[in-house]
Amino acid sequence: MKILLSNKFYYHRGGDCIYMLNLEQLLKEHGHDVAVFAMDYPENIETSWKMYFPQNMNKLMAFTRPFGSVEVKKKFKQLLDVFKPDVVHLNNIHTQLSPVIAELAYQHNFHVVWTLHDYKLLCPRYDCLKNGDSICEACFKGDKRACLYNKCMKDSKLASWIGYKEAVTWSRERLETCTNMFICPSHFLADKMIQGGFDKAKMSTLCNFIDVHKCRKDSYEKDDYYCFIGRLSHEKGITTLVEAARQLPYKLKIIGGGPLMEQLKSLTMGTNIEFVGYKQWTEIKELVGHARFSVIPSEWYENNPLSVIEAQCLGTPVLGARIGGIPELIEEGTNGMLFESKNATDLKEKIKKMFASSFDYEELAKKSQQRYSADAYYEKLMEIYSKF
Repeated sequence: MKILLSNKFYYHRGGDCIYMLNLEQLLKEHGHDVAVFAMDYPENIETSWKMYFPQNMNKLMAFTRPFGSVEVKKKFKQLLDVFKPDVVHLNNIHTQLSPVIAELAYQHNFHVVWTLHDYKLLCPRYDCLKNGDSICEACFKGDKRACLYNKCMKDSKLASWIGYKEAVTWSRERLETCTNMFICPSHFLADKMIQGGFDKAKMSTLCNFIDVHKCRKDSYEKDDYYCFIGRLSHEKGITTLVEAARQLPYKLKIIGGGPLMEQLKSLTMGTNIEFVGYKQWTEIKELVGHARFSVIPSEWYENNPLSVIEAQCLGTPVLGARIGGIPELIEEGTNGMLFESKNATDLKEKIKKMFASSFDYEELAKKSQQRYSADAYYEKLMEIYSKF
């Protein structure tokens, strides 16, 4: 089978990028012919398909690219003509590439599958947060004017106008017409898409996969600390975690960086909270793998967080916020526990309960590696591809 994968970035950046790179490798391992289409970023991995990549977006292009630029359409059409895919599999394409490539593929009779990594098809700013703070679903039913009123895009009237126009241009009806199937990594996201008026028959739920081999260990012994890994920003719930952790005697290791780093450091001086900064996978594997458990205290609609999946595959239970797609990944008492999002008191009590509980770490890792394996994912993905 010939499969054309598209994502606006073609290097290890965020979860969407890692997913597509892993998917490309998986499909090739199973003998498929794979082409890629992305922006021409200097950080990109080298590929023979680079000649079809549209140039990196500058500030002026922000006014045209979200609506389908001439260059993007020309180069994507050239790639379709040369490669002639059986399936066009889209990922994170809004703004820099835009859904015009879905429409082009559909107009030329190619089957389109779209894996959704966030809520962009429902919410102009993608994360369902009003002013980056409180949960908001005002734009779900099609009227996107709340994006303008609330200045949702960077607190800017101009950016919010562009975001509004982009959302109106690429309406639900238009996107649904040119997409054969949407893949939602969580039931939560699928339900929100249906709530937003999208056709239930065009929704498939398929949890993301990872390279489980990188998580395999000789020992699942734990040290006496728990951890957080992620961006230090409000929506990740790090402030709520620090509030709870400051009141407890247990050691917490915080992995990552972000805009709240200095503020949080000043709040935690003289406590058992340690900031270890950004780390590469080798060090993450050791830090998360030796933790008694990992905390995912998110305060936004997380879709299918890799931080949960990777921790469990390392044999580390997860204490997760009861929000978004997180509860779908956690079986209470077996591979973790849940607490009420934004509730520092409940989080504090659940941290104590996690330290008082026992888990079969090796069995947890074994079952998680089976659940999130590439082989399991590939089998289900082929079922979706074969529907067309």
